Amino acid sequence: MTTLTVHNLDDELHDSLRDLANSHGRSVEDEAREILRGAVLAKRTGTPARGPGKLGSRIAARFAQVGLEQDIPELRGQLAVAPSLER
Repeated sequence: MTTLTVHNLDDELHDSLRDLANSHGRSVEDEAREILRGAVLAKRTGTPARGPGKLGSRIAARFAQVGLEQDIPELRGQLAVAPSLER
């Protein structure tokens, strides 16, 4: 793994990052890693990392890069049923 060092991070930004990390139960380093991962993934897929858009639309956009062409049926209002594990 590679190490990335960020110099001259202003105190207000660091405090905000620390608060965000605490709210997610992560270290500041883990939070920064997640933010960077999301930003790079968003850039690669062309979809917002966290932002507007419904989950299904974001999933479809992400998988469009690998060849998903058919519509995913909407299951709104249907109850989830656990599969039977009996033979």
